[in-house]
Amino acid sequence: MSAILWNLIFFLMALGLLVVVHEFGHFWVARCCDVKVERFSIGFGKAIWQHVGKNGTEYTLAMIPLGGYVKMLDERVDDVPETMKTHTFNYRPLWQRSAIVAAGPVANILFAIFAYWLVMLIGIQTVKPVIGNVVPQSIAAKAGIESGMELTEVSGVKTPDWVSVNVQFISHIGDDNMTLTLQPNNSVDYVVTKSLDLTEWAYDPDTESPLHTLGIVPYFPQITNVIAQVVKGSPAERIGMLEGDEVLTIDGLPIDNWNQVIIYVRAHPQMSLPISIRRNEQNIMLELVPDSREQDGINIGYAGFTPRAESWPESHKITMQYGPLKAIPQAINKTWQMVTLTVGMIKKFITGDVDMKNLSGPISIAKGAGMTANLGLVHFLSFLALISINLGIINLLPLPVLDGGYLLFFGIEAVTRHPIPERVQDMGYRIGSTIIVVLMAMALFNDITRL
Repeated sequence: MSAILWNLIFFLMALGLLVVVHEFGHFWVARCCDVKVERFSIGFGKAIWQHVGKNGTEYTLAMIPLGGYVKMLDERVDDVPETMKTHTFNYRPLWQRSAIVAAGPVANILFAIFAYWLVMLIGIQTVKPVIGNVVPQSIAAKAGIESGMELTEVSGVKTPDWVSVNVQFISHIGDDNMTLTLQPNNSVDYVVTKSLDLTEWAYDPDTESPLHTLGIVPYFPQITNVIAQVVKGSPAERIGMLEGDEVLTIDGLPIDNWNQVIIYVRAHPQMSLPISIRRNEQNIMLELVPDSREQDGINIGYAGFTPRAESWPESHKITMQYGPLKAIPQAINKTWQMVTLTVGMIKKFITGDVDMKNLSGPISIAKGAGMTANLGLVHFLSFLALISINLGIINLLPLPVLDGGYLLFFGIEAVTRHPIPERVQDMGYRIGSTIIVVLMAMALFNDITRL
């Protein structure tokens, strides 16, 4: 299956599920408030499947799977018989109308908690964020951070693994400083606190890692010169290289580390390279001719083998797994972290601390869906939780057409004791729609430029 089709399938699966969750929130609370729901639609446009339930609601699956809606009985839109007026949306008291509108984003947040609960229940094997090296003269080096230290907190937020560290680092884009709590050399009782000056931190989320731009290199087991895998049909397979072969020399040069192999192979596309290997206590000479591949406009050599790394030390390994009850607070805490990250990033978009070129659209989401699906269920669930949180928070923005816009109007109504005039609401919807379309166009443009 091609990567594009794979990404598209999981994008539609993710989007469809999250739309169902969001719209079900509106639907369920509307029913609880005795409002008649005329249609529950997943997608827009022509219906490809319809079913009318016993309650009279028409359930629809439409052709354009890029959203959905719940249509409620409303006197402002329909001619409503006198006997049905008590079941209209506009007839309900203000607090019920507000609850119905807020239920969609709330459902997305609750789904994220559920998805993270499943992640914590299934468990994930990962490694502690131990620093392997610090780049000289980097921001981390100037703060006094040293190799061997384990990052335990970033600005007061616990960071059990590198994923947590990266999330917290990203949340500090545009800030002037960041505080790290570290354990030197696996010390349990002793921690140090370092403050990083971020005023000169240059970081492009599209092309760079926050770790590397700060000068932090994660610990990774030593790479050996032993072959771990030989790609089928590659130059290495054609000359008879096997898993377990140890590379001794290339072109007569003794190999001390794997970087030398990479440099030599890349620098000699379609050129003969004498290579000496050790196999079963015997030294064997082979002639490797790397294929030529283009990268950034330059032809580089490709051999088709990968090295074996030493095992991770047991002290670095952790399994993040909890029982059904203990997983609940962990899931809530993880959701709260991602909510604060999302809200913080939106604020930084507004203030200009984060460039609009970092805004992502449907293509990036599709790539993320396909990539996490490849990695397994736990990663896909984490992706769903993150997108669900983003969907919920964005819908709460005070822009007419979004749920947050309706809540803004209801808030004004609560203060003034009068509904917003329809003319003003209509103008607000037009402005809100324009802003949404512009933002979507920018996100799509950013996606295309990243291809």
